[in-house]
Amino acid sequence: MSKWESLQLNKIAGLVMGQSPSSDSYNTEGEGMPFFQGKSDFGKVNPKIRMYCKSPKKLAHKNDILLSVRAPVGDVNIAEGTCCIGRGLAAISGQKEKSYSKYIYYYLLWKKKELENIGVGSTFKAIGKKDIEKILIPLPPLDIQKKIATALDTANALIEKRKEQIEKLDLLIKSQFIEMFGDPVTNPKGWEKKQLSKLIVHANNGMARRGNDIDGDIVLRLVELQDGFLDYSKPNRILLSEFEKKRYLLFKNDFLFARVNGNPDYVGRCAVFHDIGEDVYYNDHIIRVRFDDSQLQGCFVSTLLNSQYGKRQMRSKIKTSAGQYTISQDGIGAIEIICPPLSLQTQFAKFVEKVEAQKALLQKSLADMEQNYQSFMQKCFKGEIF
Repeated sequence: MSKWESLQLNKIAGLVMGQSPSSDSYNTEGEGMPFFQGKSDFGKVNPKIRMYCKSPKKLAHKNDILLSVRAPVGDVNIAEGTCCIGRGLAAISGQKEKSYSKYIYYYLLWKKKELENIGVGSTFKAIGKKDIEKILIPLPPLDIQKKIATALDTANALIEKRKEQIEKLDLLIKSQFIEMFGDPVTNPKGWEKKQLSKLIVHANNGMARRGNDIDGDIVLRLVELQDGFLDYSKPNRILLSEFEKKRYLLFKNDFLFARVNGNPDYVGRCAVFHDIGEDVYYNDHIIRVRFDDSQLQGCFVSTLLNSQYGKRQMRSKIKTSAGQYTISQDGIGAIEIICPPLSLQTQFAKFVEKVEAQKALLQKSLADMEQNYQSFMQKCFKGEIF
């Protein structure tokens, strides 16, 4: 509970529901004003201009909060200037004497999950004007609202700086790859090229069975397989038979590929498996591959295949059926890569290991900062800070 009175949003702010203008007024040549249709146009804080509109119907103004009201519900951005908004958005503006827009923005950001739950719809969720108007917002004096917004701005800036530091380390790895091996597209160093089928010694799909047993073994799903790493933050566990354990147990340096997804950009995601201190298995949305370790080093392959070059190769091997995109073992085998000397690949892997150690420290720091940020937001809106 907040120590301040909570008022409905329509008592403290203006609300404009978006409406899509005629499609013949859309353009990308900068004619008219920026046109934002929904969450797909959002950036970290401010929307990114992709489309303009010559005949706007509904407008948002500078510093208005843009709220995504359909597919998905609850995301927020801040308008940098007057713009046209489509039906996927609503514009919320603070009332000068009562409320500060940036304060409302942070409160809605904090309440995103609750806003998602308000949304209704079977095909996709949406939230209507009446529901938005009824959102309760604790309302401290205007000067306190501004202090809270400024404090959260400062905390958020520190988090973004930490993210930038992590991104720079990722760029450092990519830069080192190009320096050591050259652009794999043009292959300026003249490395021999081979199809992966010539380098694979074993490949098989994972288990079809599903489950969720708290005392079971970790069985990797697509959600755990990211670009170049495995995320064990929310592992799925299944009680397995001895046959399943023997067939689907992962070993150090096994290479994992995402086999199927409704989004083609996720198909072919890959990462090297490293020991984590307990047995790990994998389901049939993933293909396990073992390479000839006398010719390929896992870190090198992972960096190469998760690059834009590798992703383009993956896309060319993807097939589609019933709305699902897939890549087969044969498709993976048909991918062609450069094959520099193993000693050079190993040298690169040692460099990456050092960078990843730094990155792990920064990621731990980021996780702590984000957790503290959520706690800080809660205390701010409960009136425990100011």
